Amino acid sequence: MPMLTEETRKGYIKQARQEAENTRVAVRNVRRDANHEIKTLLKDKDITEDDQRQGEDEIQKLTDKIVGEIDKALESKEHDLMQV
Repeated sequence: MPMLTEETRKGYIKQARQEAENTRVAVRNVRRDANHEIKTLLKDKDITEDDQRQGEDEIQKLTDKIVGEIDKALESKEHDLMQV
């Protein structure tokens, strides 16, 4: 297999960044849907306001954790691609 040129590696990095961003957007969409569901439960009086806040905080923590993992994976992949 031939060595990758710098231009090819940069193209792969650009593609990896785009995929990482698409994944972040998908995670944020899941967060939005979950928060909407929590607000619906509160509106229907199935949960209390404290439960709502706790649920939203948990969702945010999970979102931050997953986005952090995405960022780590992207950083690792960029590093791997730039190795000669």
